[in-house]
Amino acid sequence: MDYVPYAVPFFLLAILLELLYGWTIKNNTYRANDALSSMFMGALRSTSSALKIGLGGLVFYFLESYFSLPRWDTNSIFTWLIAFVVYDFFYYWFHRISHERQIFWASHVAHHQSEDYNLSTALRQTGTGFFLTWVFYIPLFLIGVPSFVFVSVASINLIYQFWVHTEHVPKLGWFELVFVSPSNHRVHHAQNEEYIDKNYGGVFIVWDRIFGTFKAEEENTPCVYGIRGPLKTFNPVWANFHVYVKMFREIINTKNIKDKLYVLVAPTRWIPNDSFHLSPKTEFNIDEFEKFNPKSSFASKVYAFFQLLFISLISTFFIELGDINFIEGIIVAVTMISTAYCVSLWLDCKKALLIDCLRLSFLLVVILLTYFYFPEMEFFMPLLAGYLLLNLGFLHFLHSSFSSNKVLT
Repeated sequence: MDYVPYAVPFFLLAILLELLYGWTIKNNTYRANDALSSMFMGALRSTSSALKIGLGGLVFYFLESYFSLPRWDTNSIFTWLIAFVVYDFFYYWFHRISHERQIFWASHVAHHQSEDYNLSTALRQTGTGFFLTWVFYIPLFLIGVPSFVFVSVASINLIYQFWVHTEHVPKLGWFELVFVSPSNHRVHHAQNEEYIDKNYGGVFIVWDRIFGTFKAEEENTPCVYGIRGPLKTFNPVWANFHVYVKMFREIINTKNIKDKLYVLVAPTRWIPNDSFHLSPKTEFNIDEFEKFNPKSSFASKVYAFFQLLFISLISTFFIELGDINFIEGIIVAVTMISTAYCVSLWLDCKKALLIDCLRLSFLLVVILLTYFYFPEMEFFMPLLAGYLLLNLGFLHFLHSSFSSNKVLT
C-alpha cells in the first residue's frame, strides 16, 4: 500500500508550520518563487501515472510471478522489518549511483536544484524517475519480497525522508550514528567541495559509514545548496530534461564512437574531449555563488499559488482517486505541465501572456468537448468555467503589473 498520498496533507501542514516558525525566530528559510517551484515539481511527478507509464511495475510483476523465491509471509513482523532494512540498502546504492553516473543523475538532479533548504525541497521530485529507478530494486522481488510489502516500505522510506529537509533542527547526537538526520542530509544537498556527493542513505546513515561516503556537517562550513551549473530558471520542463539534453548533444557532437557509447554511463562531471561544451572549472569557488532570485511581482506569486492549488486538485481527483484512460491522461498531463510552465515564466519575470492564453484556449476546447461528448462529467463544467474566468482576471493584473514594472518582493 502506498502511504504517500495520505501523508501529503501533513506535509503541507508541516511546511506552513516551518514557515511560521522561521518568521517567528527571524530565520525564514523560504522564498516564495523557489518553494512554489519545488511544490510544482512534486505535483508534476504524478503525470507519469496519468500517462499510464509504469515499466517498473510490469517488470516487478513478471519477476514476482515467474522468477521469485518463495514469497515471504506478510503476516510476520520480521518480513516487514527485514524488507524495510533491505529496501534502504538498495536505496543507498540507487541514490549513490544517481550522483555518480550521468543517465541516473539526469532523473535525480531535479531534487537537488533548489537553492534553499526547507521542507518544500523534499517535495521537489523528478518527473522522469520511472525510466530507470526500478532497476535497483529487482533483487527484492527475486528474493521473495511481496509487491504489497515492497510498495509499503518504499512509501514509508520516502515519508521518513521528508522531515530531514530542514535547517531548523540541529545535530541530534547518538541518533545520527544510525539514522539519517537533518544535519547529515543538509550535507547531502550542499554543493560545497567538502560536502558534495556524501550521505546517500534514506533512513539509515550506517550505509554511508560502512561504504565511506559519510561526512558530518561542520560548524564553520555552512552548507550552500543547489547544483553546480545552476538552471537560472524555474521552468519545470527544463529542470527535468536539461541533463538529458546535455547528454544528447554530447552524443551527437562527439566524433569518437567510444565516447558516444560512454556518455550515458560516464561519471557525472565527465565530458567528451571534443565536446563543444566548455570544460567545468577545476575548482568551484563557493564565494562566487549567488541564488537565482528574479524580482517577480507579488501578483505572479499569488497567481503561482492559485495554479498550484489547481494542478494539485487535478492530480488528486483525476490521477490519485480517479480511473482515467490514456487519452484522458494525456489531457490531464498537458494541462498540468502547461500550467506549471506558464507559471514558471511569470516567476522568471518573463511575459507569458500569449502562451498563457494558448493554455486557456486548450482548456476551453476541453470544456466544450466534455460538454458534448462526456455528459457524465457535467459536474465539473461550472468549476472549469469559473477557473477560466479567474484566470482572465489574474492575467489582467499580471499584464498590468508587468507592463508598469510594479515589482514587489
